[in-house]
Amino acid sequence: MKCMSLLPGIVALIVLAAPAHAEDGDVPYWASISADIAYMRVGPSNTYRIDWVYKRRNLPVKVVRREGPWRFVVDPDGTKGWIRDLLLSRERMAIVTGGGLAEMHARGSTGSPLLWRLEPGVIGKLGECESGWCEFNVDGHKGFAPQERLWGSAEP
Repeated sequence: MKCMSLLPGIVALIVLAAPAHAEDGDVPYWASISADIAYMRVGPSNTYRIDWVYKRRNLPVKVVRREGPWRFVVDPDGTKGWIRDLLLSRERMAIVTGGGLAEMHARGSTGSPLLWRLEPGVIGKLGECESGWCEFNVDGHKGFAPQERLWGSAEP
């Protein structure tokens, strides 16, 4: 009978010793805007003023803080603010940055066939990155782009 009285205490210790997992991972992490319209607010609540309105689905953002259902994010221009988690996706996207056109090749090498030239601002789905090149899919047009030209491709 004494063993049965120890069971709840043992279970509590096991639960407390288990690592805590955040519902959507630890910060920082990459996310993308999953809604046609997303509001960035100056604070983590609907009562705070809207600072920015995003009308660009799949725009990559870096999540740097969490507070309840709100995420403090940084966009590609460096703008910071709070966006509701329901407006974000964990799908990894990237945006072409820098001056001039970025080349997209058939393989991760400048010696491989050139497929397209990408304008700054083009958004695509990010794949694996290796040796300075990333798999990049822009509306079904797949290839490899230089990692230094893709915001959202580095470690968060």
